[in-house]
Amino acid sequence: MIPLGNLIGWEWSHLGSEFQLSFNPMEGKHLPEHFVTANTDEISRALRLAQHAFEHFSGLAGEKRAQFLEQIAQAIETLGDSLLDRCHRETGLPMARLAGERGRTCNQLRLFAQLARSESWRAPVLDLADPERKPLPKPDIRTCFAALGPVLVFSAGNFPLAFSVAGGDTASALAVGCPVIVKGHEGHLGTSALVADCIRQAGLATGMPEGTFQMLQGPGPQVGRSLVLGEPIRAVGFTGSLHAGRALFDLAASRPNPIPFFAEMGSINPMVVTVSAQRPLGDLARTLVGSVCQNAGQFCTNPGLILVEEGPETDAFLDQMVEQAKKLGPEPMLNERTYRHFQESCSNRVQSGIGLLVSPGAHDLYRVSGVLGVCSAGQFLENPNWQEEVFGPFSLVVRCQDRSELKRVLDTLKGQLTATFWADPAELANYSECIGVMRQRAGRLLFNGVPTGVEVCHAMQHGGPYPASTDARFTSVGSSALRRWIQPQCFQNWPHEALPPALQNQNPLGIWRTINGEMTQAPL
Repeated sequence: MIPLGNLIGWEWSHLGSEFQLSFNPMEGKHLPEHFVTANTDEISRALRLAQHAFEHFSGLAGEKRAQFLEQIAQAIETLGDSLLDRCHRETGLPMARLAGERGRTCNQLRLFAQLARSESWRAPVLDLADPERKPLPKPDIRTCFAALGPVLVFSAGNFPLAFSVAGGDTASALAVGCPVIVKGHEGHLGTSALVADCIRQAGLATGMPEGTFQMLQGPGPQVGRSLVLGEPIRAVGFTGSLHAGRALFDLAASRPNPIPFFAEMGSINPMVVTVSAQRPLGDLARTLVGSVCQNAGQFCTNPGLILVEEGPETDAFLDQMVEQAKKLGPEPMLNERTYRHFQESCSNRVQSGIGLLVSPGAHDLYRVSGVLGVCSAGQFLENPNWQEEVFGPFSLVVRCQDRSELKRVLDTLKGQLTATFWADPAELANYSECIGVMRQRAGRLLFNGVPTGVEVCHAMQHGGPYPASTDARFTSVGSSALRRWIQPQCFQNWPHEALPPALQNQNPLGIWRTINGEMTQAPL
């Protein structure tokens, strides 16, 4: 049975008088359950409990938090197809895609469990005292990372599992000892409640303190705003639109004590394609169009800009892209609002002057098919608003007369999550200036691949210069995502017995430490 309220502490609460309904985009109608919106009393209580939980939860051994995260993954898997079925009905995403996303969700929970268990994220640095140093004695200075405090996470609409209630933001924050409050996404209310209950079960089974994890439902401007302004919150994680992300970013900065706001707000993910390319044009076109149109293009890494130089093969390549796009059938968008926004965005692009290689099709309900626009480099440079993301299966092909014009286009681009280069390896030396620009503009650079499909691993960087994200130094995917939720704590000349375990002489955690500039696991 799906809980219809708000998870406060380890109990479901139903105090509010307002409610929301889930929507089935495949049938164009609301689902029957009424999900209660959190009221002000529930919001205040959730914030108090998170603050009270922090000292206990952050002080637990990493092994305890690891067991909690592993128990969450097991509880999610135990739900079986009932979770996928509910998610499918709320988002229209294919069952196979959702099964893969569930696997990613559980795998990243277990990845962060390993990091919690190892305590390696604390990264201790010890500079030992030298009382004989001249002209002044050197003090004993030791630093390690510690949990920042209660964290607020906004669920993403397009990843109802992997970037949602138990997604990477939540998992990474819990791993380092930060209590988490999740603001559930209105696009998958039932899915969010089912996953939140898995976390509740895991928290009770492993003895986590009340307030370690909580989830509140309700409209973003109402519930989300109150949570961002909540005094105990020390950082926010957000995945969504630039408009909403920027508004919340400004709100977080306006607090009497401003807090970090880590937002991933999308991107047009430019691709440079040298059409002399290294594979048959049909294969290349199939790969690119498949990335543009997969799951109705509802990915933040969707390649929304394809830059090509004019040459003898350019027209043939574009013809192949058109052919491949027309082969793909329509797919449902996540909800009515996303569908309407996509249609309006495409219409606005046409009205402002872009041409169409493949036009928007007319389909039933909220289904859309791929749209390919085309323009010259000159037109693109004259219309900076064409850099705005079109969320859905849309990509704009920009035809550049030569390499110089290609670089001028790249020079104008804003920050991106990804940038991709399709070429023969031997060609790269001729594009060094273009590649240099792409390195400044994007967090992740791809060669002869597509940006959709983000590997969860230690080396991944899923972030980029603004407006792709609010801080390009951090990632929302991969093990280093936890760096958003920690802060350095420095101890000078403290009594040994009062130091955190990571800084004690005997190294009771057994982790790698930097001591007087050298890495070692040895005790002092």
